[in-house]
Amino acid sequence: MDGIGKLILRATVGGYFVGHGVQKLTGRLGGAGLKGTGEFFESVGLKPGRATALLAGATETGGGALLTLGLLTPAATSALAGVMTNAIRHVHAKNGPWVTEGGVEHPAVVVAALAALAESGPGPLSLDAKLGIERKGLGAMALALGVGAAAAVYVAERGEELSAKLDADAALSRAMEYVGATS
Repeated sequence: MDGIGKLILRATVGGYFVGHGVQKLTGRLGGAGLKGTGEFFESVGLKPGRATALLAGATETGGGALLTLGLLTPAATSALAGVMTNAIRHVHAKNGPWVTEGGVEHPAVVVAALAALAESGPGPLSLDAKLGIERKGLGAMALALGVGAAAAVYVAERGEELSAKLDADAALSRAMEYVGATS
């Protein structure tokens, strides 16, 4: 698999991730937007739902775009493998192996495609190759998938705690008070 085949694989997988991210972030393309996705995430144990939906949507959109371009491919595969890790853990695993029952089949195939790209590289028709920064091999694959999965589990398990520490409104208010600004 090289050249055109890898470009088609990256564009297909990456493009669909961009679409899923847009669904989460904006509600376009048949998505539920941040509110609906956040409510669903809360129902499957990903809390706080809206913040987790924002993170997942941004990760899918950004990671999908990077994968499509073949830019920073190990980082893109890591981010997307993380999203798939939480999809498997929180939505699909309880439903068994088959997609017809809502099982892990589809996300497992996506993770396998990400693993293949991380191990073999994005190919010659990629920005990584053009810029001379292509990283590939068993180590790159293991690191990308391992970091993605570990980060996903960490965020899922500590989401509420992390969100409380990253309260953007409170941080902005503190910063404005510090510089004496008014809104």
